[in-house]
Amino acid sequence: MRRIASGLLLLMAAVFVAARLLQGRHPAAGFVGAFAEAAMVGAIADWFAVTALFRHPFGIPIPHTAIIPANKERIGDNLGNFLEHNFMSYEVVHGELARIDFAGSAASWIDQPGNARAVALQLTSAVPALMRMVDDKDAAVFLQDALAGALKNVKLAPLLSQLLSVLVAGRQHHVLLEKLLAMVSSALEAHRPAIRQKVHEHSPSWMPKAIDEKFYERLMAGVQELLSDIQDEDSEWRARFQNATDELIANLAGSPEYEARLRGLLDSSLGHPLFRGYVGEVWDAARVRLLADTGSPASKIAAHIEQALHALSAALGRNPAVQHKLNEWIRTFAAETIVAKRALIVGLVRRVIRSWDADTLSRKFELHVGRDLQYIRINGTIVGGLVGLVLHTVGLLF
Repeated sequence: MRRIASGLLLLMAAVFVAARLLQGRHPAAGFVGAFAEAAMVGAIADWFAVTALFRHPFGIPIPHTAIIPANKERIGDNLGNFLEHNFMSYEVVHGELARIDFAGSAASWIDQPGNARAVALQLTSAVPALMRMVDDKDAAVFLQDALAGALKNVKLAPLLSQLLSVLVAGRQHHVLLEKLLAMVSSALEAHRPAIRQKVHEHSPSWMPKAIDEKFYERLMAGVQELLSDIQDEDSEWRARFQNATDELIANLAGSPEYEARLRGLLDSSLGHPLFRGYVGEVWDAARVRLLADTGSPASKIAAHIEQALHALSAALGRNPAVQHKLNEWIRTFAAETIVAKRALIVGLVRRVIRSWDADTLSRKFELHVGRDLQYIRINGTIVGGLVGLVLHTVGLLF
C-alpha cells in the first residue's frame, strides 16, 4: 500500500511535468497541470502526517514527529486504563458471560458418546504420574501428620460419649454384648479338648483322672451357665452392664480425667513406631492398588468416574433450576475473579508495551493500521488534485 501511494505521487509529478511542457498547446493542459500540482501537495502533506506518527521524516528530528515512539509510556498506560475501565468492569464481563450456558453445554457434551469415558481415562491416567512424584516415606509422614493434626483439636471423650449414647438409644450395645457372648460360647465349645488338656496338665499328679474330669465338666458347665444368665435380658448381669454403660457415658461426657487418658493413649499410639509402620504399609497397599487399577483397561476408578459424570449430566438435564443456579454461580465467580485480578492483566499489558523498543512499537502499530494510513495518502492525493482543479477553474472565472 505504501508503494501504491508513493507511486501515485510519482505519477502526479510526471503528469505535472507533462502538463507544463504542453502548456499553451492545448487548453486542457492548464487544468491537468493544476490537478497534478495540487495532488502532489496533498500527497506530500499526508505522507508527512502519516510518517510523523511513526518516525522522523527523512530522519530529521522535526518537532512533534515520531509521535508514537516518543509517547510509548503514555500509550501503554492509556491502553491499560482503557482496557480496565471499558472491558473489565463487572457489568461488562458478567453480561458477556450471560450469553453462555455453561451447565447445559457441559451436560450435553458429557452425554455425547465416549466423552465421559475420555474424561475418566484422562483423570485416571494422571494418577501414576502423581504417584511417581511422591516419595513413599514423605507420603507416610504426611498421612501420619494429617491424621494427628485432624485429631489435635477434637475432644475425644465427649465424642466417644455421643457415639455410645447413640448405640444405647438404639439398644445396640445389648446386641453387641449378645454377639460377643455367643462368640465366647462357641469358642468354648469348639476348644473343649484343648481346655480339657490344659486342666489335666495343671492338676496335681496324684489326683485321679476321674476327679479331674468331673472338675473340668463342672467348670465348663458353670461358665456356660454364667454366659446364659448374662444373655437373659432380665438378669442381674444385664442391669449391671446397663449401669456400667450409663456411668461410662456420663464420665466421658464430663470428666477431664477421661479426656486426658484418651488423649494420652492417642498421642502415644500415633507416636509409636508400630503405628508409623502401619501407616507406611497402608500407603504402600493403597499405592499398589491404585497403580494396578489405573493401569488396567478395565479400571474400576475410571468406571466410577464415568458413572458419576453421567449421573451429573442426567441430573443437570432434568433440573433447569439447578442449571440456572450453576450458570449464575460460574458467571459471578468468573466476573468477580477477572475484576479482582484486572490490575494484574492491565499491568501485564503496560509492562509488555514498555518492554518494546520504540522501533518495535512503531512497527507493530503501523502493521495493524498501515493500510488505512496509506489510503489516507491516496485519498489526499485525489482530494488535493480535485481542490486544485476547482481553484484553477475559479481563478480563470475571475
